[in-house]
Amino acid sequence: MGIECQPVTGTLGAEVTGVDMANPTDTMIDELKKAWLDHKVLIVRDQHITTEEHIAFGRRFGELEVHPFATGRKDHPEIVKIKSTAENRYAASNWHSDVTWRQEPSMGSILRGVVIPPVGGDTTFADAAAAYRRLPEAVREEVDDLFAIHDFTNTFGRRLSPEDRAEKQKEFPPARHPVIRTHPDTGERSIYTNRAFVSHIEGVTAERSDQLLDILERAIMTPSVQMRVRWDVDTFVFWDNRAVQHQAANDFWPETRHVERVTVVGEKPF
Repeated sequence: MGIECQPVTGTLGAEVTGVDMANPTDTMIDELKKAWLDHKVLIVRDQHITTEEHIAFGRRFGELEVHPFATGRKDHPEIVKIKSTAENRYAASNWHSDVTWRQEPSMGSILRGVVIPPVGGDTTFADAAAAYRRLPEAVREEVDDLFAIHDFTNTFGRRLSPEDRAEKQKEFPPARHPVIRTHPDTGERSIYTNRAFVSHIEGVTAERSDQLLDILERAIMTPSVQMRVRWDVDTFVFWDNRAVQHQAANDFWPETRHVERVTVVGEKPF
């Protein structure tokens, strides 16, 4: 019968039915790839699969990365665990796209609900292309050809000793990416900066860099370009890191929220 997509908003997101992640056929994967490009965020519910099946499913979309900083599973290094507790309240709670500090950032992420609080803990996604289109024309013209420097140091680097941080900086030097990137499949132009990983924008003063980063962040934070996902255990959400940004709400204390993801390797932004 094929998959069916029910849009969540006019521009972003779809609830998808007709998916069996444990037994993905070539036709199903082709349909999901098209839906992913069309909707940017896909929500697939009630997929009671094993960790091995989660990894195998992710590999149908490309090579999977092993995150060098985030907490993983020793038995399955492709899995990134994101666990928010009373002691670690702010996991993924700022607006970002995953691993933009890599020279070749990720194509997409596939995240699973493992432990979900009874209320709260939603993830909000923003359409970075829609946010770009809504910028004032003068701002669009100013940022269109600028580049930003992405660096893990101010986030993951804080957890490392000076010696380990220096070694990781050699392994993962700052990455220079366009402020507005072009999607390799759709041709859409999208905002590609975030406060988590961008140190500054090149070619402008430090003051103007901060101003532009603030303008671009506020564009992403506009509710009219967003959608919100309410999690359940074994809900999976796929998102295109080239076209959207996301943020997890930290509004569920003292409960715990635990999700796990695989991340598909991407390409150098242009």
